[in-house]
Amino acid sequence: MKKILVVGSKGFIGRNCVKHFKDRYDVWECDVILDYNNPKYIAIDSVDSDFLEVFQKEHFDICINCSGAASVPFSMEKPFNDFRLNTLNVFKLLEAIRTVAPDCKFITMSSAAVYGNPQSLPITEQMPTSPVSPYGYHKVMAEQVCEEYSRFWNIQTCCLRIFSAYGAGLRKQIMWDLYNKFVEQDDDTVKLWGTGNETRDFIHVKDIVRAMEMIINYCDFKGNIINVANGEQVMISTLANIFKSVLQSDKKIKFNNITRPGDPLNWEANIDILKSYGYQKTVELKDGINDYIRWIKGNE
Repeated sequence: MKKILVVGSKGFIGRNCVKHFKDRYDVWECDVILDYNNPKYIAIDSVDSDFLEVFQKEHFDICINCSGAASVPFSMEKPFNDFRLNTLNVFKLLEAIRTVAPDCKFITMSSAAVYGNPQSLPITEQMPTSPVSPYGYHKVMAEQVCEEYSRFWNIQTCCLRIFSAYGAGLRKQIMWDLYNKFVEQDDDTVKLWGTGNETRDFIHVKDIVRAMEMIINYCDFKGNIINVANGEQVMISTLANIFKSVLQSDKKIKFNNITRPGDPLNWEANIDILKSYGYQKTVELKDGINDYIRWIKGNE
């Protein structure tokens, strides 16, 4: 049985990753939160993490890095902290692998934010990167670090450009914001940024981890970069109206026509590479939103 290390296992994607793989792999977890109940959990320092020690203690076949910050506003407010979490930690992980575990495959979560505002849609992996936020720049840097270790030391790397992830466990971003504005706020109007014509390519976290398993099985890990999405544009106004319908709300929806710094306008991924591994969507958007709302209500 292959041994997998999930770094950032207490986070949104990391937690779902552990849940998905634990029945088929020997899964170990790693994060900054203390966990005294799991013998296969390794706690690391949140500021000065020592991944060398992690790989010296155990041999892993695959390391999946789900750690880091996933917030454009956070990267605008605290760019160095964002760099440390999204770029420096990737460097430290790969240096530890190069030093003591050179046969360990490495997967890291990149982001569609590397594309910024693409000149055309759908977005292929070969298109030039042009980030519009510090977060996007730091993800580009992390990808370059993976390319460096693949090219010069033959470390097996793969970067997953995750588009708009959602699902149970996510307590931020547009869907969390929509729920709170429809349910928690007394205002009779849901006020949102932008025009409503902005688009995102949403993918449920259950499909993300399924895609991840296909990549583990079929990717050659030669510095690959892969879009992880569903190849579908969804307007934010459409998303807001789905929430309104599911929640049976009579609130009005109003967009302020202001684009927040760092927010791209339109995303739609080309997922031909992912499809070549056998990927197909299993969670429809409305079903995923219903599931997400049930999770929120169950955790209030």
